[in-house]
Amino acid sequence: MGPVIGEILPLGLGIAISPIPIIAAILMLLSPRARTTSLGFLAGWVVGIVIAVVVFTLLSSILPDSDSDGSKPVAGVIKIILGALLLLLAVKQWRSRPHGDTEPALPKWMTAIDSMTAVRALLLGFVLSALNPKNLLMGVAAGLAIGGATLTVGGDVVAIVIFTVLAASTVAVPVIAYLAASSRLAGPLEALRKWLVHNNATVMAILLLVIGVVMIGKGIGSF
Repeated sequence: MGPVIGEILPLGLGIAISPIPIIAAILMLLSPRARTTSLGFLAGWVVGIVIAVVVFTLLSSILPDSDSDGSKPVAGVIKIILGALLLLLAVKQWRSRPHGDTEPALPKWMTAIDSMTAVRALLLGFVLSALNPKNLLMGVAAGLAIGGATLTVGGDVVAIVIFTVLAASTVAVPVIAYLAASSRLAGPLEALRKWLVHNNATVMAILLLVIGVVMIGKGIGSF
């Protein structure tokens, strides 16, 4: 169990520090329908993460067993490909980082958050967590790590719960905190939003670079 947890923790962190869903959650918390939209968004975000990691955990179980020498060539190739894709995303994030005081461009759908319903917020949370390319790569890698570790069903469930809690934490914490003390958090949330817009691309690029290199190393080690 220990090695699996150690392998999925950085993957969960990679999802957790995604800037767009955090910014979207903050904007919902500052909107007229803060309570319903933020809870809907959080629910969709969690469901998307769970579905992605569960699906790939199940799919990983159909991969060929390891050879007599303990090597896992199929899993190794998949890990190397995932690592290479993460490196490409790291380059993209680095090139998209803002320079100076320039305000980075945000998705156009964010302008409609003030009028968004709880159902649309839920669907948005699901799409951003389950269908975002970066998060999908993290989900594939986490599912491969969990499913390939031949844990018990209970062990798989524990690993998936740990991964989901970490991955969803950066959206869940501000939502829960705001609902508990909304009057005191409006200012700090706005300050956090501005910081994320200007700095998270750089942080994300570095994290993806590290995870990508580690993933390639684990893939090479599977042969």
